[in-house]
Amino acid sequence: MADPYSILGVARDASADDIRKAYRKLAKQLHPDLNPDDKSAEEKFKAVASANTLLSDPEQRARFDRGEIDGSGQEQAPRPRYREHAEADQARRYGGGDDFDDMFGTMFNEARRRQGPRRGRDRSYTLTTAFLDAVNGATQRLTLPDGRTLDVRIPPGTEEGQTLRLRGKGDPGVQGGPDGDALIEISVAPHPIFNRHGQDIRMELPVTVQEAVLGATVEVPTPGGPVKMRIPAHADSGTELRLRGRGVPAHGGVEAGALYARLRIVIGPQDAALEAFMRDWKPERPLNPREALEAGA
Repeated sequence: MADPYSILGVARDASADDIRKAYRKLAKQLHPDLNPDDKSAEEKFKAVASANTLLSDPEQRARFDRGEIDGSGQEQAPRPRYREHAEADQARRYGGGDDFDDMFGTMFNEARRRQGPRRGRDRSYTLTTAFLDAVNGATQRLTLPDGRTLDVRIPPGTEEGQTLRLRGKGDPGVQGGPDGDALIEISVAPHPIFNRHGQDIRMELPVTVQEAVLGATVEVPTPGGPVKMRIPAHADSGTELRLRGRGVPAHGGVEAGALYARLRIVIGPQDAALEAFMRDWKPERPLNPREALEAGA
C-alpha cells in the first residue's frame, strides 16, 4: 500500500485535526453514492478510508512512522539491533550479555504481574457512511488496518461527527482485564438531493409551468421512499411545501422530522405552442414581479 500521508495529501507532521479534515474532504468527493459505477473512485475511496484509519490511531501512526508496520498495517521486518552487529565480547563488556537481558526481562515481567489485571486500550476509527444509512440506520462493515473487520450498527438519526462505541472491540485486556472499546467517529457523505437540518430534511422539487399554474399531484422522493404530494394551483417558484413525519425518522425518544420541498419551476425544452401562447396571452391582472426590488433601490 502507498504512503498513507500521500494518499490523504498531508505532511508527515500533520495534526490529528488536519488528517481528519483531509479525510472528510476526500471521502465526500469519492464516496460511491456520489460516483456510481466508477471503479476508480471506489478504489480511491477505500485507500483513503484505510489511510485515515491508520493515521487517526496515534499508536498505529507512531508504529508506521518508526517503520514497524507498512501502510496497510502489516508488520514489517524488524530493524537490526546494535548488539547483532557488535562482537559478543564487546557487548558483554558493556553489560549487554544474555544474563543481563534475562534478568531485566524477569524483573519487567514480575513488575507487570504485580500490577494485576488491566483494561485494554480503546481504539479510534473513522467510518464514512451514506446519507440515507445515517438517516434510516444500517449496519456497515469497517475494515481495520490489520485486516480485521468490525460490523458497525449505525442507529437511525446518526449525525455527522457522532461517535459510536463498540464495547470490547479494542485492544485485549491484560491478565484477565476487560478488553478496550472501539470508538467509531461517523462521517456522513453528502446526498445529491437531500440536505439535513436537525430532524428535518430539505430538498428542491422541480415542477413544470403547467403543474405550478394548474396544480397537480406529484411523486416526491423522501428518505423512507417516494410519496405523493399535492402542488397547489398558482404556486410560485420558491414556495416551500411540508410533508410531516417524512424527515429523519423517530429515534431515541425524538420525534420524526418533516420533509420540506422547495418548488423550482422548470420551463423545459423549446416548445413552439407555449411560445405562441405566451406571445398572445393578455393577463387579467398584469404583474410586476420586481416591484419590491424597485421600491428598495
